[in-house]
Amino acid sequence: MAVVCLVIELYVLAIFGRAILSWFPYSSGGVADQINRKLFMITEPLLGPIRRVMPRVGMFDLSPIVALLFLEVVVKQLILGC
Repeated sequence: MAVVCLVIELYVLAIFGRAILSWFPYSSGGVADQINRKLFMITEPLLGPIRRVMPRVGMFDLSPIVALLFLEVVVKQLILGC
């Protein structure tokens, strides 16, 4: 159970990192671009379906917030009890 909680925490950090990196410009092929591509590959399986169901609010993508709430409240607290 502790391993699953740790994996979820790492996934939460990946989502948070992707959201933070989206605020800053970076050059194509640079270190930030490579990190962003890896985070995209890791987090898009969860964020993509949320984004398709939930509309954007102006220019803001709220799918990371929904995913974080889902992981923290539903999965960790209600299901796993971490």
